[in-house]
Amino acid sequence: MKTFIFTRNLFFAALTGTVLALSMAGCSDDKEEQKPASAEVHNPFDHSHDVVVTDVQKHTFEHQFADQCVERELKNSINKESDKGRLEDACMCIATFLMKDLTADEAKKFITEHKNTQSLVIKYESAAYHCLQEKAQPKGPQLFNRKQ
Repeated sequence: MKTFIFTRNLFFAALTGTVLALSMAGCSDDKEEQKPASAEVHNPFDHSHDVVVTDVQKHTFEHQFADQCVERELKNSINKESDKGRLEDACMCIATFLMKDLTADEAKKFITEHKNTQSLVIKYESAAYHCLQEKAQPKGPQLFNRKQ
C-alpha cells in the first residue's frame, strides 16, 4: 500500500516539474537586446584596423625602428664596423616586415612615446625569425671530403 502512495506522489511531482519547465521555456523573449549607440565601451585590447596608418607614419616607424635595432645590436658587438652593414640589412628587413601589419596605436606609441608595445615585441620575434631564416647558412667544415 505504501508503494502506491509513493508512486502517486512521485507522479504528481514529475507532472508539476514538467508543467513548470514548459511554462518557463515559453516565457523567454526571442528579441535581441538593443544597446544604445552612445554607451559603447572602448576595449583597450581590441587592435582593430579601423584607424588607417599613414605612409608617412609607416616610413618614420620603419627608419626609427631600424636605427634603434642597429644601435641595440651594436652594443654587444665586438667588431662594430664589420657588423654594422650586416645588421643594417637585417634590421631593415625586420622593420619592413613589421610595417606591413602596423596598427595606429603601435605607430603612435613607438614614434611619439618611444615605447614598444607587447604586440610589437611579439611581431618583432616573428619578423626576426622570418628575416634571419632567409639568409643562406654558411657551410660547415668538410673533414676528409665527406658531406655532412
